[in-house]
Amino acid sequence: MSKLQKSVLIIVAVLVIDQALKFWIKTNMFLGEEFSVIGNWFLIHFVENNGMAFGFEFAGDYGKIFLSLFRIVAVVGIAWYMLKLVKRDDIPMGFIACVALIFAGAVGNIIDSAFYGIIFNDSYGRVAELFPEGGGYASFLHGRVVDMFYFPLLSGHYPSWIPILGGQEFLFFRPVFNVADSAITVGIFSVIIFYWRLFSRLDQDKKGKEEQEAA
Repeated sequence: MSKLQKSVLIIVAVLVIDQALKFWIKTNMFLGEEFSVIGNWFLIHFVENNGMAFGFEFAGDYGKIFLSLFRIVAVVGIAWYMLKLVKRDDIPMGFIACVALIFAGAVGNIIDSAFYGIIFNDSYGRVAELFPEGGGYASFLHGRVVDMFYFPLLSGHYPSWIPILGGQEFLFFRPVFNVADSAITVGIFSVIIFYWRLFSRLDQDKKGKEEQEAA
């Protein structure tokens, strides 16, 4: 298989798994419902968010539109960059796979934002319907991202001697996330850990090419 074919396979696999799980959650659970996968530290907990990865919010309707448009522009840029990479023999497939994971994760969450508000009704106190008679709960680009993975590994209270936080409850790991978020995170951290030197080499190659052209 070529690098491009492998990249497409990774992207399709992530999107199929991500969307299949989100569809199952939306059509089988109501908002806030949860069940245990492994004890009390790995739960499937259904939440929706209007903003960024891991449930972080982005303010207001205009903020929502801006975030969605920013994601679309970013995805186009990543796709363009990945197409350039697959044509180069000196770029390892591992690095291209990381970029493909980031691309797939971004697209997965864009699908939620763009279309879920149109094709689903809301999940407040009920299981959502796909293509409901009364229409969806929001317009194009105003849908909410479906999250479900919850790992409350440690809980307790901060020691009283810690300023401001003393005595308050803490929980690790609090954010709820999805497959798309995981793909983005794995892709970014893999690049940082395994391929950070590649950027330096690519930069040197670019400078060398520019010097040759100038000469």
